[in-house]
Amino acid sequence: MASTDMYPFQSAHWITRKLWWCAGADEYFLMKSPKQDRVKYAGIGGIVFSTGVLAAFAGGFAFNTAFGPKGMAGDDIASLEWTIGSILFGLCWGLLIFNLDRFIVSSTGKGDGTDKITLKEFGQAIPRLLIALILGITISKPLELKIIETEINVELRKTQQEKLDEFNKNTYAKFKDQIALLDADISKIEGERDVLVQRQKAAEQEYIDQMQGRSGAAGFGPRAKQLEILKDEKQKEIADYDAKHQTELQSLKSQREKKMADQENELNVVNKKQAENLDGLLERISIAEEIGFWLGIALMCVFLSIEMGPIFFKMMMNKGPYDYMVENFNYRMQVKNGIVKEERIFEGEKGMMLMEKVNYLEVENDHKEKVEKLKAQDALSKKVVGIWSSAKMKEVDADPLKFYKESNDNNTQA
Repeated sequence: MASTDMYPFQSAHWITRKLWWCAGADEYFLMKSPKQDRVKYAGIGGIVFSTGVLAAFAGGFAFNTAFGPKGMAGDDIASLEWTIGSILFGLCWGLLIFNLDRFIVSSTGKGDGTDKITLKEFGQAIPRLLIALILGITISKPLELKIIETEINVELRKTQQEKLDEFNKNTYAKFKDQIALLDADISKIEGERDVLVQRQKAAEQEYIDQMQGRSGAAGFGPRAKQLEILKDEKQKEIADYDAKHQTELQSLKSQREKKMADQENELNVVNKKQAENLDGLLERISIAEEIGFWLGIALMCVFLSIEMGPIFFKMMMNKGPYDYMVENFNYRMQVKNGIVKEERIFEGEKGMMLMEKVNYLEVENDHKEKVEKLKAQDALSKKVVGIWSSAKMKEVDADPLKFYKESNDNNTQA
C-alpha cells in the first residue's frame, strides 16, 4: 500500500476486511482511509456479525423447542435427526438476520454528518429502528430460555406431573363406572352359577351320606336312588346354565379386558403424551416470565442495544475521509453517467425553500436532439410542399382543361 509523508498507510488484516464487508462498507476506500474510519466500520461489522451468530443459536434452540421431540422436562430426549434439523434451521435463521442487519446498517446514512441526532434524522430512522426492535425481541427470548433452562425444567416438570396426575384421575374416573358395570354383570352370572354349584354339591353330599349310612341305612336303596337323580339334575342345571351364559360371560370378560387395556394405554401412553406436550415454547416463555421476569427484561434491553446501536452510531458519526471519498466517487459516477444535481432556492407559500433538482444530461440531450430533428423535418416538409405546389400551378397555366371535367349527369363542374 502506498504511503505519504503525512500518514503511513498500512495493510488491513483479513478479519478486519471481513468485518468491513459485514458493515456494508467499501474496502477500496477504507484502505485509503485513516485508522479511525477503519476501526469504526470494523466495530459496526463486528456487531452485525455477532448478532447473526447469536440469532443462529437462538433460532436453532427455538426450532428444537417448538417442533422437536417432547418429553418430561429435564429428561434426555435428544434426537440426531432433530439436532441436525435444528442446526440447519439455526444457520438459515442466522444468515437471514445477518443479512437484514447488514442491509439496515449499510442503508442508514450519516444524516447531517454531525454527532447530534436531530428530530429529522430520528424520524427517517424509525422504520429501521422498528425492524431492529422486532429482531432484538426475537433473538433475546430463545436465548433467555436457554440461560435459565435448568430452572424452567424444574417448574415445568412440576406442571407436567400435576397435569399427568389430573389426567390419570380423570381416566380412572371415566373407566371406573364402565368396568364396574361389566363387573356387576359378570358377578351376577357367576353368582347365579355359584348358587347352582352349591346346590349340586349339597345334593352330592347328601347322596354320599346316604350311601355311607350317615343319614339312614347304608346302601343303594330307593332314597339313594332319588338322591342320585337329584344330584344328576343339579349337575345338568349347571351344564345348561354354562351353555346358556358361556358366550355372554366370555363377551363380558373380553370387554372388561379391553377396558382395562384401554385404561392402561391411556394412563401410560395418552396421558403421558399429553403431559409431555406441555413442553412447548409458549409454556417455557410463560414460566420464564414468572421466575425470571427481570432477567428477560435485561437480556431484551441488551439485544435491543446491540440491534439498534449501529443505527444510532451511524447517525452520531461525524463524516470522515472515507465518507467524503465515497461521496466524491458517487458524484463522479453520476456526472460520468450524465446525472447532475443542483440545489436551487424556490419561493413557496411557506417562504423560501431549498430544493434539489436532478438533471439527466443524456436524457435532456436526447430530448433536444429529437426536437431539432422534428423542426428540421417540418422545414423540409414545408419546402417540399411549396415546390410541389409551384410545379402544379405551372401545369394548370399550361393546360387548364387537363384539370377540368364536366359531368353529364347533373351538369356540375368537378
